[in-house]
Amino acid sequence: MIKELCHDEAILSQRCEVATVEDESVAQDLIDTIKSLDDAGCLAANQIGVTKKVCVYLDDAGEPHVLYNPRLVFGLGASKMEESCLTHDEITKSTRYIKCKVAYDVIVDGKMRERKQDFVGFEAQMIQHMIDHCLGKLV
Repeated sequence: MIKELCHDEAILSQRCEVATVEDESVAQDLIDTIKSLDDAGCLAANQIGVTKKVCVYLDDAGEPHVLYNPRLVFGLGASKMEESCLTHDEITKSTRYIKCKVAYDVIVDGKMRERKQDFVGFEAQMIQHMIDHCLGKLV
């Protein structure tokens, strides 16, 4: 279901709770919502008012990918970058890694399973942006 974007800093600044298999509907809401937006690359659950660690990003082909409980394992090539955000009006400067390894969960056969993946370039920047949202950082 398409959800309205949340601009409430009280919600956006909360550290999100660990996601479980019961949060699969949140992932679908994120997919529906991001597909309805122009020029959106990624979206975290707190941006639709749900304080759970669920994120979705669109790859270069526009396909959605869901990450539950994403966490940065390591990064290489830190650089200051300017970022915009769907739920924050100002352009912010954030330190981002050009390449990063992220651990996250996926739902397989009704259970959470951990995956690790390397991201580079703009995808790495988006993933780190969503992780910041999960940590309650206003970016």
